[in-house]
Parts: sequence; C-alpha cells; structure tokens
Amino acid sequence: MSKTIEARTYDEALAWLRDNGFDITDAPGTNGRAFLRKYNVSAAIQKTPDDLVKIFAYPGYLIGSEISKLVNRGYQQFLKTSKTEVAATADHLKALHSFAEELKVALGLPSLYNESLGSVSESYHYDRIEDRDKATVDRPKRPWETAGKQAAAAGKKGRA
Repeated sequence: MSKTIEARTYDEALAWLRDNGFDITDAPGTNGRAFLRKYNVSAAIQKTPDDLVKIFAYPGYLIGSEISKLVNRGYQQFLKTSKTEVAATADHLKALHSFAEELKVALGLPSLYNESLGSVSESYHYDRIEDRDKATVDRPKRPWETAGKQAAAAGKKGRA
C-alpha cells in the first residue's frame, strides 16, 4: 500500500514549521532561504523556482553556532564541525531523529523505513583504513607495500 505524499509550497512549509514550534530565521542577504531550529538541531531550506521547498543544509546538531555533521565510525557516532569533534550521545541522536522526521512532514517528503529506524549519518567510516574509497592508483602506498619491495630487493642482492 503506497501512501501518496503531496509536496508543500515554501510558504505552506514555513507556516507548518512555525505552528509546530520551529524557530525560523531568514538567511541574511538571500531571498527564499531560511534557517530552522528546534531541539538544538538546525537545518536550512530554500525556495525552488517552482515555489516548492528543498533542503539546503541537512539537519545537524548545533555545536556553538555551527551545524555539525553526523559521522559514523562503526564503534561510535560523532558530531563533527570544522573546529571540533564530539562523541554523539543518545540525547543528541534522539534530537536529530525527531527534527529530521518533523522536517520531512513539514516539507511533504516521504519518510523512508531505514531512516525511520534511527539517525542516518552524513558519512560512514567503519574501519580505520583511509583512502579506501579512492582508486588503487590514487591511494598512498601502505608501509607493508613499500617494505615488501625493499625486502625483495635486499634478498636479490644477498643471492648474488
């Protein structure tokens, strides 16, 4: 059973957000862009050319005055800003999840099953291997890769 969801216009979304306790601040120097805040979580939305609304800055917990990004390292989730990184607590994650679900309702976006189960991170780093997502030729050489070549070269010299 699919449920049809109607997208809201920018003005309808702002009215819904105001009625449901969101603090709304117009972005300085721009027209049709607003910052939203609730539960110490913030996001930004903007008006599209066809008078609908889209998310400009995805929800993140506020650390100082900066919107953090949720990073999942497998063993722990972190709130990361340009200046700091803080371990995410259950209260942080609950606030992020509640904010994101309410924002979807306000904008007329579908609520997806996997996102409804819990918080979705901006990026995932389950292992500690850096640059794994890059092409093999673009990755820096690992110590065991360079050590193997040096040992092979030393072995050849010893046989001569």
